[in-house]
Amino acid sequence: MAVYRPSYRDPKTNKLKKQAVYWYKFFFAGRLIRESSKSTRKRIAQEAEKNRRLELERAFNGIEDNRGERVRSVAALADEFFEAYKLRNPKSATFAEYAVNHLKLLLGKLMSVDVNDAAVMGYQTARLKEKASAKSINEEVGFLLRLLGEQGDFLRARLRRKKMLKLKVGRRIAQAFSAADKAKLLAEAKARRSRCIYPALMLALHCGLRDAELRGLQWKRVDLDKAMIAVAEAKSEAGEGRAIPLNADVLGALVEHRKWFLKKFRETRPGWFLFPFGKPQPTDPTRSCTSFKTVWAKIKTKTGVTGRWHDNRHTWVTDLAESAEASDETIRDLAGHVSKQMLKHYSHIRMEAKRRAVDALVAKAETKKA
Repeated sequence: MAVYRPSYRDPKTNKLKKQAVYWYKFFFAGRLIRESSKSTRKRIAQEAEKNRRLELERAFNGIEDNRGERVRSVAALADEFFEAYKLRNPKSATFAEYAVNHLKLLLGKLMSVDVNDAAVMGYQTARLKEKASAKSINEEVGFLLRLLGEQGDFLRARLRRKKMLKLKVGRRIAQAFSAADKAKLLAEAKARRSRCIYPALMLALHCGLRDAELRGLQWKRVDLDKAMIAVAEAKSEAGEGRAIPLNADVLGALVEHRKWFLKKFRETRPGWFLFPFGKPQPTDPTRSCTSFKTVWAKIKTKTGVTGRWHDNRHTWVTDLAESAEASDETIRDLAGHVSKQMLKHYSHIRMEAKRRAVDALVAKAETKKA
């Protein structure tokens, strides 16, 4: 055994002396392991070296003792997992916290060793009874299996074999608002007491900004002189930093919004948000508004138009495709990210627009003959 006390030179006498604490060193898997035993007793140092060798050998061969982990509660594992997750994935931390809290509520008291196929399927059933969507439940189960580590990997494989890993998710069909619907929505938005909803809706319909991109939009990202905005943080890396030109309609809306903002807050600092925090009226421009959902629901009820807020973005991309001026590459560049499935859908729209244009030529020719 290589147990020893390192030498050092006394700065006063310049003589070599032995340290009081024992160290050990040995080679393992081609690496030199040199560590302090934290003890002044040689026998204890020898035991420390033996235990360290055993620990490395067990870990190397995948037989480390993890009984302590197996009896920890799901709640404890969930808290530990979320603390690490929010540091690495700040953009999705809010949803992760929502998912983890549901896991803690229904499974938190279970020891991790007791989480099996039946427990996962029972969780799915319980959440369905709470009217949770299949998509949300699948995401929550995904978090559960990840926080369980290796045990979660085994569970995932077994559930996949049984075809019980994921609940069937209904396909949401995106829709594009007609010109008449857009006019109704914008007119009602302009008439609302909220001074933020109209410019936000204009940006959604004319620039394709997502809800989070709108709420996170700061004045330093808006250049009214050059009629451009830059998206700072987006859903995907491809969407971050993209520049979007402002047409005359949305530019006019933003100019008016800036006038209101100046009257309300006296200035537009670069770090302040276009759509400030506060209810019922904005009060804090250093924080962004939390949601457009409430006022959007009222606008839909008043106009009789049905659809999601995200359908404003689909409407914008559809309008680009129908214009026949924007290629797939242009749409992708402006939108930041468009799935292959949606691009295929928009390509179909573009072809239909071209077909109508060609058919219109035939109609004109027949009119001339008559």
